Amino acid sequence: MNARKIVDGVYWMGAVDWHRRLFDSLIPLPDGTSYNAYLVQGQTHTALIDTADPTMQRELLGQLELVPRLDYVVANHAEQDHSGLIPCLLAKYPSAMLVTSAKGKPLIMDHLGVPDSRIRIVNDGDTLALGGKTLEFVYTPWVHWPETMVTYLREDHILFSCDLFGSHLAASNLYVTDEGRVYEAAKRYYAEIMMPFRAVIRKNLDKLEPFAIERIAPSHGPVYGHPAFIINAYRDWASDTPKNEVVLPYISMHGSTGIMVNRMVGALAGKGVRVTPFNLEVTDIGKLAMSLVDAATLVVGTPTVHVGAHPAVFYAAHLANVLRPKLKFAAIIGSYGWSSKAAEQIADLIPNLKVAVLGSVIARGLPQPADMAALDALAETIAGKHRELNLL
Repeated sequence: MNARKIVDGVYWMGAVDWHRRLFDSLIPLPDGTSYNAYLVQGQTHTALIDTADPTMQRELLGQLELVPRLDYVVANHAEQDHSGLIPCLLAKYPSAMLVTSAKGKPLIMDHLGVPDSRIRIVNDGDTLALGGKTLEFVYTPWVHWPETMVTYLREDHILFSCDLFGSHLAASNLYVTDEGRVYEAAKRYYAEIMMPFRAVIRKNLDKLEPFAIERIAPSHGPVYGHPAFIINAYRDWASDTPKNEVVLPYISMHGSTGIMVNRMVGALAGKGVRVTPFNLEVTDIGKLAMSLVDAATLVVGTPTVHVGAHPAVFYAAHLANVLRPKLKFAAIIGSYGWSSKAAEQIADLIPNLKVAVLGSVIARGLPQPADMAALDALAETIAGKHRELNLL
């Protein structure tokens, strides 16, 4: 795809990756992604903000064919999907300097072998004059690496936000045209990448509040022509206030745990609690992560494998612990054949969540009437906790 004009002197570059389906050998990409770089041409100097994934070298270099001079390459973030083509560009433009944060410099030197002599450090609040175009650098650490920053173009009120506000979404349109589709893609992106850093994201959103932002140009996904849409979404997602939702990841080996899950889903729904079950045999972990963004309660359903939780459930609990959503409560349900420590094991797997564990219901073999009654009681306890938080 050719370079595309955003405003006078500012162009989208990079590549749309329609076919990629896995990121970091971990994250599903059902809608592909894009790697966005942005060319800013002033009256005296030209800068390229971020680069692209190394697999997209041909696309980016093709767009730069008509750019005879590049004075600066700005690296907002050292991860290779944004910085991977820096060595190539510094070779193409021998006089260009790499501009990055103080913590970004050693990461780029270590990961990409860029020499010290080609790197210029900018501090929080520093500016770079291009002649009628002024770049201001704002440190935004831990969104989602320690060295990250964003770049603000003062004259045109554009925020080049790198991973912040990004969405893994391949699209032919330059700007957001379908907010519903982008909302889902951006929420998935936030859930999988940004959610562990909710507290610092809130601080960074406050830090950006004084800036007059008319466009947000992220490094993944389309440009936001109406920035309030994604900023307000981030404030909601990163808040400490959950919604009246239960997430229930589970697996059932011989049907007993599945029976219990169905009973729990029905009991919670009957009390006005929204519940989303995820069968871990087929679940997209991105969908599970998205549901965790807003949920107040996590209920884990597991059969027993050699006294412990099923490995798939073990992984789901570990994932929730790593992502650190705003959950307030947790519970465990499941079944066993002859002995089980699954409930204790799962509780030990989620120390980062700081949740109140409301109890467990573990049936021996097929659930009996007493087990079903215990599930109903647990559902009432969950609903009661939601009412106490004025969620229900």
